[in-house]
Amino acid sequence: MQDAKEEVRARLNIEDIIGEYVQLKRAGRNFKGLSPFSGEKTASFFVSPDKHIWHDFSSNKGGDIFAFVMEVEGMDFRQSLEHLARKAGVDLSIYSSKGSGEIAAKKRRLGEAHDLAAKYYQQSLLSNQHAIEYVFKKRGLSKEIVQDFRIGYAPTAGDALVQFLLRKQFTRRELDDGGLTNRFGSDMFRGRMTVPLMDGTGQVIGFTARIIADDPKAPKYLNTTQTLLYDKSRHVFGLSQAKEAIRKNDYAVIVEGNLDVVSSHQVGIKQVVATAGTAMTEHHLRALSRLSGNMRLAFDGDKAGLAATERAIPIAQAVGVDLKIITLPGEAKDPDELIQQDPKLWQQAIDTAQPVVDWVLDQYSQREDMSSASGKRAFTTAGLAVIRALSDPIEKEHYLKKIATMADSSLSALSQKIAQSKAEPTKELRQVARTSESGPYKSHARNQDILLAVALRDPHIQDMLKSIDPLQFMDASRQNVATYLKGHIGHAVESVPGELHEDEKYVTMLLLHPDVDKLEWRENNRINTAADVLRSLQSNYQKNETKEELLRQESIARNDGNDELANELLMKINRIIRGEK
Repeated sequence: MQDAKEEVRARLNIEDIIGEYVQLKRAGRNFKGLSPFSGEKTASFFVSPDKHIWHDFSSNKGGDIFAFVMEVEGMDFRQSLEHLARKAGVDLSIYSSKGSGEIAAKKRRLGEAHDLAAKYYQQSLLSNQHAIEYVFKKRGLSKEIVQDFRIGYAPTAGDALVQFLLRKQFTRRELDDGGLTNRFGSDMFRGRMTVPLMDGTGQVIGFTARIIADDPKAPKYLNTTQTLLYDKSRHVFGLSQAKEAIRKNDYAVIVEGNLDVVSSHQVGIKQVVATAGTAMTEHHLRALSRLSGNMRLAFDGDKAGLAATERAIPIAQAVGVDLKIITLPGEAKDPDELIQQDPKLWQQAIDTAQPVVDWVLDQYSQREDMSSASGKRAFTTAGLAVIRALSDPIEKEHYLKKIATMADSSLSALSQKIAQSKAEPTKELRQVARTSESGPYKSHARNQDILLAVALRDPHIQDMLKSIDPLQFMDASRQNVATYLKGHIGHAVESVPGELHEDEKYVTMLLLHPDVDKLEWRENNRINTAADVLRSLQSNYQKNETKEELLRQESIARNDGNDELANELLMKINRIIRGEK
């Protein structure tokens, strides 16, 4: 159960679990609160998110997250593990099977391969004069920053890294699963400056690579695709290097580009991290919120950046962090360019960041003609949509007054507009005739479709399919998709693969399936839900096999004139059909 324990521990924040029982307040790197085990009046209960432990000095109790649950709930270890596994969405049956620890072992191997790849790229940088000139002269990076971020160079030879790792006893399948090779089995990155993607502990989990030579046909950047190690919806670039500065300054700066982070750290502004472009998620903010409750975003001021900022508002509200927006002065298109002009300008822009809603309202007012009725209508419509995302009534009222002032309108008019928007009748749609699968088939088919749809995007669910016979799925298309996934574990599918061209319509439906966002299929729940569907799948398949065998025996009994046995077999078949044991 050690692998299961580590998986549960990795998925849960200890301060969140203990925070359900103890009112915690930040105390530097740690949290503190009143002991739940004694009647103390001075806080002596401490939680360390970094070390993932707690200690109560009043009762001299302490330990990890499991020890805490065992203490407060009176559970034994197994019960605490099951309790926390449900919260984390970890299916313990995976770890209690014959292949116990296989996923964890696979992750360890991929981690070792990536660490060796980073070292290989670092050595390649030192032996290539062209790369040295680009990194140290053109990019102006220091030796210290190159070492800190483990920056390297991927040689132009087609399979240099592959051959190196094969000599280190890694298999081609492992390199493919880790995203280190392209679809032809050669090196993913060639002729590029490599920047490792690291998790919060500094473990290399992938790479981003910038081309060095000018080639208009080649993409400027290449990034590791989603693997068992790397998930861009969770990964925060630069977190391991920035966490101390974030704690010290009590805010994190979030930028779009990885090299914006590198440039910032080089000039001593180290509380800077990056997400994958502007696609910031709740996972990103939750990871950072453990270090500080204050975030400052430096997204582009164009429409895409504005839309990304708007999407960030409800996420920040849900996580409970304070958001501000950084505006770059002059013509600088990104922090890296501003730093090249003057690092002080970048720090000044960070220091003068605006509260997120103020910034969004200002952007909308600049895009509309605020002297015209149509401009005011568009501005107030957009502004009120932002206000609805706020949860605090005082904050809502503050910004309603600001919108009224900016639009030269009255609060009563805005209130009337809000009421009208809520009362707008929904458009009556025409009825569409639709066919449906009948009875149990409809339910079973739907569950199989959602399972496969989730598996297309989640390598962990793919891994659960490897012990399943694809013939257990209901028809050829579902069986073909299951077979494909079993042969490509570890790779998220974003478009119809060539191998599934004949099933293009079905695969397209899976890629667009709306039910994958339902509560039971969200990330924290999906492993348990998938396990339930797979158990049902196997059970139904076994029943069908039993039914087919009984039908064969019944036919033989009839032919032999043994009607009594044939009738008994029919009764068993009927019980199976009715779902009876």
